[in-house]
Amino acid sequence: MTGLVMQAGAVVIGARALLIEGPPGSGKSSLALALIERGAGLIGDDAVTLTASQGRLIAGPPPNIAGLIEVRGVGLARLEVAPPAPVALILTLGGLPAERLPETPLPARLIAGVAVPVLAFDPGPLAPAARAEWALRMHGLVFEASSLRAAQAPNRRR
Repeated sequence: MTGLVMQAGAVVIGARALLIEGPPGSGKSSLALALIERGAGLIGDDAVTLTASQGRLIAGPPPNIAGLIEVRGVGLARLEVAPPAPVALILTLGGLPAERLPETPLPARLIAGVAVPVLAFDPGPLAPAARAEWALRMHGLVFEASSLRAAQAPNRRR
């Protein structure tokens, strides 16, 4: 399947991709930067390429803007691009109100035939990166190591 480009950011944490979506100004890039400061890798800021492969939704860098991230009020920064990774969770900022204790299992969104859990997330001022990492740990899809290597294989050939 040919990849589709989604307006969202994505970082990789422990070989799993975390998609961050929301309207302009909702804090997507700021949350991604905070996660990168904690060791995450940038897949894409403001856009990400998604491809279905072996029952997984693989997030890859976007065309034309790979490696760029907006630092609001400062400018565009260039970072190393992380390898493609399977999407484990979508955090939605600035849309639905975030629940204090969300019900589990989370609702899922079907993208390119793959169901991915979605969590309404308010980054707020209190430990947004740590809470996003916990969201991934607690609600993200878990993948076998072999499928993670397969997702990254196309990037290694470059």
